[in-house]
Amino acid sequence: MSTTTPTRAVWSFEAIGTVWSIETDAPLGHGIRRDVETVIDAFDRDWSRFRDDSVVARLAGGGGSAPVPPDAAAMLDVYAELDTATRGAVNPLLGDSLARLGYDARYSLVAQGDPIAAPEKWRDIVRWDARTLAVTAPATIDVGALGKGRLVDLVTGVVSRGVDGGFVVDGGGDLAVRGTPQRIGLEHPYDPRRVIGVVTVADAALCASAVTRRAWGEGLHHVLDARTGAPVRTYAATWAIAPDAMHADALATALFFDGGPELAASWGAHWVRMRTDGRVEWSPGSEAELFT
Repeated sequence: MSTTTPTRAVWSFEAIGTVWSIETDAPLGHGIRRDVETVIDAFDRDWSRFRDDSVVARLAGGGGSAPVPPDAAAMLDVYAELDTATRGAVNPLLGDSLARLGYDARYSLVAQGDPIAAPEKWRDIVRWDARTLAVTAPATIDVGALGKGRLVDLVTGVVSRGVDGGFVVDGGGDLAVRGTPQRIGLEHPYDPRRVIGVVTVADAALCASAVTRRAWGEGLHHVLDARTGAPVRTYAATWAIAPDAMHADALATALFFDGGPELAASWGAHWVRMRTDGRVEWSPGSEAELFT
């Protein structure tokens, strides 16, 4: 995705495996930049399954418990809604299924065998309360369905406390807009030089997902059905607009499955999705201007 009316100052940097950009009316000061980096590093140390010292990596090795990360309840509560809405297609124990197909901590990108389903009864394995996050059996938590959106919200909170005027936080396809409305192109999943439409976002978040991103090997990509552990085949790309990025990100994942549109309606969100055969669907009341 790309904004069509950029603001005046842009700070771009790499973090959690993607390029971020923050557009503001005036350059961000060093203090705000340091706070943004601190928030991102703390989130990564809690939730990244790609670093050995993270909380989820330590739990994956042998189960057990750890002091609960500050974002655990917010994210896992939404995972429970995703699980129910998609009839088990989305759950937070997808890490071992992704690793099985090559999207592992070493980025081997080599499948180790046939797909394996994520544990169906994940809520019996993952436990959390005000003090601890526990995994009752070895299992790898992966918050990829909504984690980047959550982090965009955290960064948005930091920036909003330090600047006047509107701004855009873009976490590599998952973005939040505050103040001045932005017209944003919906990138064609099979041709990044084109967009399939544009949408205006104002004081909200727009998140996208596509099977052509983080893809490797024949038919392998990061959007898996937790019930089978296999990559999805029906939809190629999704876009969701919600008041905050975590819910928009969660919907961008849920929209690959039956139940996603109903969940979006219950959250008052709008969406667009594109099938792998090129047909495009959108939510009732969507104000996206679509070209296909």
